[in-house]
Amino acid sequence: MAKSGLFVQNHGMGNYSIRELETLSGIKAHTIRMWEKRHGLISPKRTPTNIRYYSDDDLRKIINVSVLNNLGIKISKIAVMSDQQLSAEVVQRTAKQQDAAVFIDQFIVCMVNMEEEQFEKLLSHLIIKFGFEKTVTDVVYPFLEKIGILWQTGNITPAQEHFISNLIRQKVIVAIDSLPFPKHGSENIVLFLPEGEMHEIGLLFYHFLVKKMGYKTYYLGQHLPYADLKQVCTAYKPRYIITSVSVSQEPLRTKAYFDTLVKDFPGSTLLATGRSAKPYVSGAPNFKFVENIKALKSLLQG
Repeated sequence: MAKSGLFVQNHGMGNYSIRELETLSGIKAHTIRMWEKRHGLISPKRTPTNIRYYSDDDLRKIINVSVLNNLGIKISKIAVMSDQQLSAEVVQRTAKQQDAAVFIDQFIVCMVNMEEEQFEKLLSHLIIKFGFEKTVTDVVYPFLEKIGILWQTGNITPAQEHFISNLIRQKVIVAIDSLPFPKHGSENIVLFLPEGEMHEIGLLFYHFLVKKMGYKTYYLGQHLPYADLKQVCTAYKPRYIITSVSVSQEPLRTKAYFDTLVKDFPGSTLLATGRSAKPYVSGAPNFKFVENIKALKSLLQG
């Protein structure tokens, strides 16, 4: 395995279609095909039924090429580089970049190969360079969206997803613990995930954000029974209740859940996020859908 850059060892897990390569690299499918024909950048394999597919090595190379091409290097110059030269050039060029998004692709490769040391070094470097909040907002969240694509297409294993999620989770918890306690008399916020919801990275970062803004937080975690939520909210009467619903379920079931929340806690404003929460429409004045981190921050500051 190379010691730096994106050129890392292949574990043979990948089996990507051209459209998946397009989504992950940001390079249009027709452009990838053109680069194959004109420059021989990658050579897709074929299934017994003659369907083209791409390996982890192909994904890494296209990501490297995408990074350099987006930085203004002509494809004709990139095409003559060896894999080692390509990797070295990426390291040299990205070290100077102030655009946090350029590092998302490097995270993807760390995840594909479950490379903990490289991931930790890169994440720590970004936190020092951009600060924790900007790193999560501009790099970690877009990265997690791409993980979602890999998960849906079956190109990462549960082990890979859990591996990278736990590394991020640890960083967020450390950041939360480093924040000072809120001042006496601060407004209360309860954060939780409903029963069946287990992916808490987004909620953890919301916890970091609202605690940093000076709110008194009650973080109740994942898979919370409704009776427990009701007990805490009745006792502490939070100004806001923040939750996320991403697990696919019947829309009517989600609607019934939110309807119960807004009815049972009329003195609190429910802030909901997640793809399953987005379709919910409520006329209740104490319900708001939150699109992303920036929207939450804007709402709480307003």
